[in-house]
Amino acid sequence: MAKQIVIVSGKGGTGKTVISGAFSTIAKNKVIVDADVDAADLFLLLNPTNSKVTKFSGGKKAVIDLGKCVKCEKCKNNCHFDAIDEDFIIDEIQCEGCGLCAGICLSGAISMIPVDSGEWYISETVYGIFVHAKLGIAEENSGKLVSLVKQKAIEIAKANKSDWIIIDGPPGIGCPAIAALGHTDCVVVVTEPTLSGFHDAKRVIELANHFKLLVKVIINKCDLNQLITEEIERYCIDNQIEVVGKIKYDETVIQSIVNGQTLMDYQVFGQKDVLLNAWNKIVAAIN
Repeated sequence: MAKQIVIVSGKGGTGKTVISGAFSTIAKNKVIVDADVDAADLFLLLNPTNSKVTKFSGGKKAVIDLGKCVKCEKCKNNCHFDAIDEDFIIDEIQCEGCGLCAGICLSGAISMIPVDSGEWYISETVYGIFVHAKLGIAEENSGKLVSLVKQKAIEIAKANKSDWIIIDGPPGIGCPAIAALGHTDCVVVVTEPTLSGFHDAKRVIELANHFKLLVKVIINKCDLNQLITEEIERYCIDNQIEVVGKIKYDETVIQSIVNGQTLMDYQVFGQKDVLLNAWNKIVAAIN
């Protein structure tokens, strides 16, 4: 069974995706996953090709068959979202797909129809197979889509006898993050030495601890505030969490993103040894 490593952060903008891209370059015999389906951007570094596209249905919407409707107004009067107008037409934006109207319709005029909420992809990259997705604008059930892309990656890894599944997880501690953390072998928390970065990192660490998962920490831009960096390190020592890497602020990171390259492929990035050592420590801890 392939070992799953998920890279997460308590907040956006900590450098989680560039580190995921670096690990995708370092790891051998792996499947790569972008589980940040609300704001997927790992593809910018991996440059996928030959993508197989599949529609994702995250829910259902109500539709009224006016030929069967007896206009009793029971659905209209009981809809908590005011999604049914005077002509018994359902507003697709207002409708939350709860199914109440279909359940109480005496004439059987209302049906719940699956709707497309996004897409998921299986792509090829020079680094290996890449499973990723894109949730539609204002669509819900991102946790369901995260679980779907993870499951597809597990199936591919099993078929190909892959050793690793590298997952770029969603930020935060909500449903998508919980779905990404499930059944993983190691959670790599990427944080930065700011008050908000440290605060939110502690929240995602507590979430991982709740599921009794192995946690490692990488401090990005560690030289921006030495006092908070030391505070993060003390917190990790007190909670028996290994800081596997500290990356100094480096403008070439931005340049690598602009050029669409991972940090390990970008020649002028000077801290490749830090990322390589971090990866080796993670592998050693899992094994």
